[in-house]
Amino acid sequence: MNASMTAALEVREQDRLAVSPPELPDNTPDRGSGRRLLANALRMLAIDAVEAANSGHPGMPMGMADIAEALWRRHLRHNPTDPGWPDRDRFVLSNGHGSMLLYALLHLTGYDLPMEELRRFRQLGSRTPGHPEFGVTPGVETTTGPLGQGLANAVGMALAERLLGAEFNRPGHRIVDHRTFCFVGDGCLMEGISHESCSLAGALGLEKLVVFYDDNGISIDGPVAGWFTDDTAQRFEAYGWRVIRQVDGHDAYALDAAIDEALAPRGKPTLVCCRTVIGHGSPNRAGTAEAHGAPLGSAEIAATRAALGWNSPPFELPDEVRAGWDARRRGAATQADWQARFDAYADAHPQAGAEFLRRMRGDLPESFASSADAWIGTVAARAEAMATRKASQQAIGALAGLLPELLGGSADLTGSNLTDWRGSGGRHLHYGVREFAMAAVMNGIALHGGLLPFGGTFLAFSDYARNGLRLSALMGLRVVHVFTHDGIGLGEDGPTHQPVEHAASLRLIPNLDVWRPCDALETAVAWRAAVENTDGPTALLLSRQTLPAQIGVDRARDAARGGYVLADDELLDVTLIATGSEVAIAMEARRLLADRDIAARIVSMPCCEVFDRQDPAWRRAVLPDRIPRLAVEAGATGLWRAHVGLDGDVVGLDRYGESAPAADLYRHFGITAEVVAERAQRLCSHRS
Repeated sequence: MNASMTAALEVREQDRLAVSPPELPDNTPDRGSGRRLLANALRMLAIDAVEAANSGHPGMPMGMADIAEALWRRHLRHNPTDPGWPDRDRFVLSNGHGSMLLYALLHLTGYDLPMEELRRFRQLGSRTPGHPEFGVTPGVETTTGPLGQGLANAVGMALAERLLGAEFNRPGHRIVDHRTFCFVGDGCLMEGISHESCSLAGALGLEKLVVFYDDNGISIDGPVAGWFTDDTAQRFEAYGWRVIRQVDGHDAYALDAAIDEALAPRGKPTLVCCRTVIGHGSPNRAGTAEAHGAPLGSAEIAATRAALGWNSPPFELPDEVRAGWDARRRGAATQADWQARFDAYADAHPQAGAEFLRRMRGDLPESFASSADAWIGTVAARAEAMATRKASQQAIGALAGLLPELLGGSADLTGSNLTDWRGSGGRHLHYGVREFAMAAVMNGIALHGGLLPFGGTFLAFSDYARNGLRLSALMGLRVVHVFTHDGIGLGEDGPTHQPVEHAASLRLIPNLDVWRPCDALETAVAWRAAVENTDGPTALLLSRQTLPAQIGVDRARDAARGGYVLADDELLDVTLIATGSEVAIAMEARRLLADRDIAARIVSMPCCEVFDRQDPAWRRAVLPDRIPRLAVEAGATGLWRAHVGLDGDVVGLDRYGESAPAADLYRHFGITAEVVAERAQRLCSHRS
């Protein structure tokens, strides 16, 4: 972490305020059996919902119910009637297979999740899907299920809180001052992303991140002692975390003490190691893999009811349980206190107050559109030849001046990805060689709100980040992935670093826009589209090698439609479709075809996904029927068949590359203007 970033992240000791646990309401049963009753309500709702669905994971909710009771009733600052208020604590269930624990908590504390939705657990159209899904269930902060990613999301949320606090808090006014809590299990900590993200969290000293480890020693295959023998406490201490060891996860008062200790500022994230029994309360399944991922069955449920002393029928709750869990009054008071403090802040700092609200809403500045138009006009006027990774860096620099929320980074390839910019300071993160964590941490940053994250690596290494990218697409998050060195044009590094299948593979991910621009202006257009896209992530595929300027400002609006006519003739014989560095090859092929009295249209298609969303009239105008089509891209050819048709052709690469200079590789693999012209002529002859 560089000195400027350290300064930007620093929270002064005298301004650091520990968050006090909220007072419990007077009607809350809070001693001994009363707290067990409240925890048992979580257990039984999970048991009954899994049984009704004949599907699900009852063991984790039964094992972590006491931890959830201690955290949610005594420490978590949230308001069920306004799940999105800015300074709430964030809660992430990284072990998302135990989703019924979260749904039970949300229902009991007063979120808009009625009992009928719990009855419909895992059913089509319900708000209680098998794993928590952001945007489906009120109060769910992130989509979890793929183990470990929720933990990395939590790191991103805690980092966003740190950065926004450093930017917006003022002496006497702390409007950003909340914590991120996360539940994890053995599976989360076995996944490699836990190492990447927790190592980063330790290096950054994210002290408002508190993680509860459900140390029950069981996974789907059985006792983990045969395959997970890490000393987890020492592992996290080596990361620079504070570790609270050997907490009895079924002792409410031991948990209270551990949480109080975790909330005391120490300049480190905290791991609370909780010894639990999976399926706690089940006479015959507790402590076994059988409790993990299957309904208990009617006989075992009856035995569990008896063992827990739970007399209520399925999906029915005693009045004292409902009263003890209801957090609406306390949540409203907590939010009202923050609102009063924010109003005082906004009075003292009106510009900062308005900016904070804009950014938390995710709106772009009112002046953004006109400013972006002017910037794109400047790029067009320069008409410079350059690598699109360099054009991207220039775009980032321009956007950073327009969007203070822009937060960049790279997975240890800053000098190659060119993701930094002049004056970036604390707005550029060094993620280290952690592509997967970078993707998932950026998801957490985006979920938190207030920042627009982007991160860079080589396109060939997008495989490392793929599942994080998939979840950002599933959640519809505005995250930008800068993937440079986008083909065999990177040259001598060879096939390990030369992406072949990667562009096609990324295009298969629903709700991901993949841009591969051909020059500086298309790169600027792609960046603008990325920051204006509030419905999902964007991948920018950028060249290492210099590319000539191809389009003028008059075509910028057409380029924003994903595919457009770059060059044309009145009498049309063939259409050549190209992306990125191969647009220049297609343009040269057009000249060769003209010498043979063959008129070729050049279609630049920087983003297939955006083009495919255009109205049919635009698509037909760009790709007219009955005119043969040939696509050229230095990568896998299969997906291009959708655009060229059964009678069309594709010049591409369906094998791995070689180590050689870029020009030699293009000739070796037949991705040249001469080859394109020859095959286009062949298409025309077949047509005649």
